[in-house]
Amino acid sequence: MGDMSNSDFYAKNQRNEGNHEAGFGCSVMELRSLMELRGTEAVVKLQEDYGAVEGLCKRLKTSPTEGLAGVQTDLDKRKELFGKNLIPPKKPKTFLQLVWEALQDVTLIILEIAALISLGLSFYHPPGQTGGDACGAAAGGVEDEGEADAGWIEGAAILLSVVCVVLVTAFNDWSKEKQFRGLQSRIEQEQKFQVVRGSQVIQLPVADIVVGDIAQIKYGDLLPADGVLIQGNDLKIDESSLTGESDHVKKSADKDPMLLSGTHVMEGSGRMVVTAVGVNSQTGIIFTLLGAGVEEEEKKEKKVKKPDGAAAMEMQPLKSAEGGEADEKERKKVSAPKKEKSVLQGKLTKLAVQIGKAGLLMSAITVIILVLYFAINNFVLEKRPWMTECTPIYIQYFVKFFIIGVTVLVVAVPEGLPLAVTISLAYSVKKMMKDNNLVRHLDACETMGNATAICSDKTGTLTTNRMTAVQCYVGDVHYKEIPDPGVIPPKSLDLLINAISINSAYTTKILPPDKEGGLPKQVGNKTECGLLGLVLDLKRDYQPIRNQIPEEKLYKVYTFNSVRKSMSTVIKLPEGSFRMYSKGASEIVLKKCSHILNEVGEPRVFRPRDKDEMVKKVIEPMACDGLRTICVAYRDFASDPEPKWDDENNILTDLTAICVVGIEDPVRPEVPDAIQKCQCAGITVRMVTGDNINTARAIAIKCGIIHPGEDFLCIDGKEFNRRIRNEKGEVEQERIDKVWPKLRVLARSSPTDKHTLVKGIIDSTMADQRQVVAVTGDGTNDGPALKKADVGFAMGIAGTDVAKEASDIILTDDNFSSIVKAVMWGRNVYDSISKFLQFQLTVNVVAVIVAFTGACITQDSPLKAVQMLWVNLIMDTFASLALATEPPTEALLRRKPYGRNKPLISSTMTKNILGHAVYQLILIFTLLFAGEKIFDIDSGRNAPLHSPPSEHYTIIFNTFVMMQLFNEINARKIHGERNVFDGIFRNPIFCSIVFGTFAIQIVIVQFGGKPFSCQPLSLEKWLWCVFLGLGELVWGQVIATIPNSHLRFLRRAGQLTHKDELPEEDVNEENEEIDHAERELRRGQILWFRGLNRIQTQIEVVNTFKSGTSFQGAGALRRQSSTTSQNQDVTNVSSPSHVSLSNALSSPTSTTAATAPPTTGHSSCECIP
Repeated sequence: MGDMSNSDFYAKNQRNEGNHEAGFGCSVMELRSLMELRGTEAVVKLQEDYGAVEGLCKRLKTSPTEGLAGVQTDLDKRKELFGKNLIPPKKPKTFLQLVWEALQDVTLIILEIAALISLGLSFYHPPGQTGGDACGAAAGGVEDEGEADAGWIEGAAILLSVVCVVLVTAFNDWSKEKQFRGLQSRIEQEQKFQVVRGSQVIQLPVADIVVGDIAQIKYGDLLPADGVLIQGNDLKIDESSLTGESDHVKKSADKDPMLLSGTHVMEGSGRMVVTAVGVNSQTGIIFTLLGAGVEEEEKKEKKVKKPDGAAAMEMQPLKSAEGGEADEKERKKVSAPKKEKSVLQGKLTKLAVQIGKAGLLMSAITVIILVLYFAINNFVLEKRPWMTECTPIYIQYFVKFFIIGVTVLVVAVPEGLPLAVTISLAYSVKKMMKDNNLVRHLDACETMGNATAICSDKTGTLTTNRMTAVQCYVGDVHYKEIPDPGVIPPKSLDLLINAISINSAYTTKILPPDKEGGLPKQVGNKTECGLLGLVLDLKRDYQPIRNQIPEEKLYKVYTFNSVRKSMSTVIKLPEGSFRMYSKGASEIVLKKCSHILNEVGEPRVFRPRDKDEMVKKVIEPMACDGLRTICVAYRDFASDPEPKWDDENNILTDLTAICVVGIEDPVRPEVPDAIQKCQCAGITVRMVTGDNINTARAIAIKCGIIHPGEDFLCIDGKEFNRRIRNEKGEVEQERIDKVWPKLRVLARSSPTDKHTLVKGIIDSTMADQRQVVAVTGDGTNDGPALKKADVGFAMGIAGTDVAKEASDIILTDDNFSSIVKAVMWGRNVYDSISKFLQFQLTVNVVAVIVAFTGACITQDSPLKAVQMLWVNLIMDTFASLALATEPPTEALLRRKPYGRNKPLISSTMTKNILGHAVYQLILIFTLLFAGEKIFDIDSGRNAPLHSPPSEHYTIIFNTFVMMQLFNEINARKIHGERNVFDGIFRNPIFCSIVFGTFAIQIVIVQFGGKPFSCQPLSLEKWLWCVFLGLGELVWGQVIATIPNSHLRFLRRAGQLTHKDELPEEDVNEENEEIDHAERELRRGQILWFRGLNRIQTQIEVVNTFKSGTSFQGAGALRRQSSTTSQNQDVTNVSSPSHVSLSNALSSPTSTTAATAPPTTGHSSCECIP
């Protein structure tokens, strides 16, 4: 069904137009037009045409309270008539399209042209071939007998290797896309929604929702279909994804009951009847408009006329069976301006450009020298005239020279680099799935390896998110464990049980355990589950109370949100008066209390000094045990006059406290160990939580985030804001810089605080390295912080759809220790690529120098083009496979992060590359110029025309390959370790590739013959070759003993300096969608920056790292380089805050624990080195 095209859908819908005989009182089209109305229009239409929502439910044959019966035939009929809740996916790219894309590579194109010219000339035998001598055969070794017969082989071999590279690349892309689709469908299956069927609330996969279903909606949901609200409590919806309006829209059954798919519930709860699904829902209609045709889509996106286009794209990964890297890019294009390149991409691009330039230069010089040598030799020294009949032969010579030049270029350019990166990332992503990391953006994996800070939530990530009430204060007594119900005054007990049962989401329940003897299952909000658990511990049941007062009878609900930090429910009592039950964070609710129930359950006055005493004697001791404290209270209202329910400030005061409950959420057993690993790895873990400061500190100590005696900050949101804002209430970077380095716990924080903190750390320029920040989040309100962070982790189990949508990686088990695994994999990617580079560059240096000097001295490269391509295949494709699939080890967590400015090629790697190159060059040149004497064989140098392949050159080729093979083992270690065999058998791919290459090499040498210019070798010579290769391992030990301090030069390869965080040409590429005028503006901007940099060097540092401050609630934030950030930066640079910032750099941080307020609770600890 998924692949049914839209036209089929429409054909079907046309047939069903108005066919009410199917038994439903309305057709697809009627419902579609109904859903296009908003506000009062919609209410009127519903009233007139359908007889309000109840009438609509009747026509759709569903009950507003009990939902559909759930009979399969009925469900199938509904799917048949109204469509399924699926949007048909776009077709993936075919393998051929991917092959075509891979062929666009410049190096490959040069090779193809060279190969075709070579092929053409080998088949072209000019007349007067016999007069070869007359034309001058000065360049002796070029045209030998083997190549005259088999001239075509070289061209064919080059083409063949091009085909190999293209197929490998295409296959890689294809499997990546397939993986991505698999991942997409996995995200989809995981997205469930609460629906009422047969008066039971069940969780359904989104695709199974049908028209007529009654769906329960709550805070944090992404609506899966269009519907009409039946009953709602304080419902606010963010419709910005469809309308572009950022204000939240209030929804209520009597004013605006229309709910649209793809919008986010920001507050409240309610029930709706589903009226349109799949392609008929508002999002589906937009998708259809976008047309599954990519071309149209691209045109539209270039113009981005429709804000709703953006919405559709944004919903994509959760709603449709869409997938594909292409889509991902498409979506990014619309929903957010370009992020900066990941650290690794930036460094690699730079390195590749540097190497490419060097290679081009070398190959050009080679060709020029060969041509000049040939010309001078023939036409100057031999004084031969240029004969027309000889022209083709001369051209053949020149093409040979050109091919030698291209060969040098081919070997110089590391085209295996992108392959290595892709393989390494794809391999890591696949393996990370097993470690409970579902990676949504490939580069997040590698960025994670550079993380220097993690801002983690407490609940569910560091703790188990299984709440249990363990202490309570009721009737003036503080019980350290849950008391017997007989001890509590009966009045208080009744009020408490009612308050908890009624004033909590009815979707929250405690179910019997799945396994015998297991813990009861908690469904819904975990804090509420803890309170319901208290009701059960007091030998009462909440269900009868809920049955007595069903959800429809609740008079008014003030739902929980991050501002209120409390939830209240109003009910109408039998005699007509009203009672409101309230629960929430204890210090907030107690502030609103004026009475408290005493030991006999009667209210007594609760004075401010009683409050202070209560805080000291009850709340703080509970919080210091790491308990979350919740206060339950109530208030009675007279029926006449009815209170103004919208005047929240007057309603939520003058409460009577019933009880304070201490709820425990135990720390996950594996967390302290994981946090210790992070600290060893140079990553600072900060806890950002909405909990009370004492609770947060207690948990932070249990987790090992803070250790007693250390110098750190533990503050709450209020204090945090006081410290970072100036008199006008604006956030100042300079002030944040005084706070964040020591901050370890931020308690009672709002989502805005979290975002401010993350932004402040990322924008900070105090350290020489920019901080790379990872953030975990589960709530809807964490979206902005998740987007802003370099890597956002969303919780797979507890996370809302909105959070998942904003994240880069989804933790499928909500566990902090999975983040540590992600760090390990990220570092492993970086190291794998460094290993590959170390190996690749050694081969490059050697091969280029050998080909260059050989060509210049003997007019013939000792390594033939086909041999070079084989070496290229070993070192590119095979080595990238072998070295990029090394599994990560715990050792990776024992070093500090690399940071953005560290060169890709460290000094140890430079030492290894140069050291091994020296060894290989000495051996190869010895063999080249003295090999015939050592082995007592004929010399291969200056061999006469048409001579067969020589043993001499075969030995050189074979030794060269053997040295590469053993050097590949050396390349496994990049930090100067001695034991290169450590853990080699944990990587079967590596072993099989080394042995496989060895076997193929034997075949090539013994049976390769003319195509490979090889002569079979005797066993003794083979042993010599292998012996010389083994010398690499010994030589590696010699190199490891040389201290790095002697190698000050060649440090900067692939380093991202401050200025060129992104080279200018990249900026232009990045912004293809921007028109030329804007591009000119960019250029002006860059010049403007440069001018400023010259005037004020101090600002330069700030400027590079200062990020674009445009906040679109989206990934717009992640860019930091001065060149790409928008105009705001230009205007900001001169503002005083920046100047002061640069002064702050020079002054030491002033905040110390000594000056911190008493709330910090100085504890300290020995930091792990």
